[in-house]
Amino acid sequence: MNYIFYFLIVISIIAGALNGKLSEVVNAIMQGAELSVKVAFSLIGIMAFWLGMMKIAEKSGLVEIIAKIIKPITKRLFNEIPENSPAIGDIAMNFSANALGLSNAATPMGLKAMEELQKHNKNKSSASNAMCMLLAMNTAGFQLIPATVIAVLIGIGAKNPTEIIAPTLLVTTIAFVSAIIIAKIFEKYWSPQTCDTTTSEVQEAENA
Repeated sequence: MNYIFYFLIVISIIAGALNGKLSEVVNAIMQGAELSVKVAFSLIGIMAFWLGMMKIAEKSGLVEIIAKIIKPITKRLFNEIPENSPAIGDIAMNFSANALGLSNAATPMGLKAMEELQKHNKNKSSASNAMCMLLAMNTAGFQLIPATVIAVLIGIGAKNPTEIIAPTLLVTTIAFVSAIIIAKIFEKYWSPQTCDTTTSEVQEAENA
């Protein structure tokens, strides 16, 4: 990505110089840098608020309540995990953070959930079905309220930043459901048993 952005910047400067608009290019760069700082500061408040809410939910036991509510769903999606596993609560919080559009807050929760899922993984050298399912769900990024996007729109002075909610909900719901269906389909053709067999064959070959 660094090379791509470097290439775009160089091409923009060259094109501006050839067209006699180099000063406009420089001004655009300065304005963009200034805007990026404003957007970053506008994100601080909303991210701090929701991260605080997540921490309160964890301390107050709300995480356990959410985990119990979504237990029937997680039981079907993550049938490899024991019902009392801490991973269920981590997955619940990760899903909640993603649903609120807090991708930065969802990342550490997702990593923690992956660590717990790895403890239940029989083949440590390969991702389990549950880990693949969690990754698919995070990649789809279901968002009920795209808080981060709304904060960015507010930062750049959008007149109606909340109008993004409906289309975002529609698109992310379709992507989320599609990711789950595809992950479940692939589970049938790529099971942990297959991974275990492949790993054992490789180890036997190395020993030979």
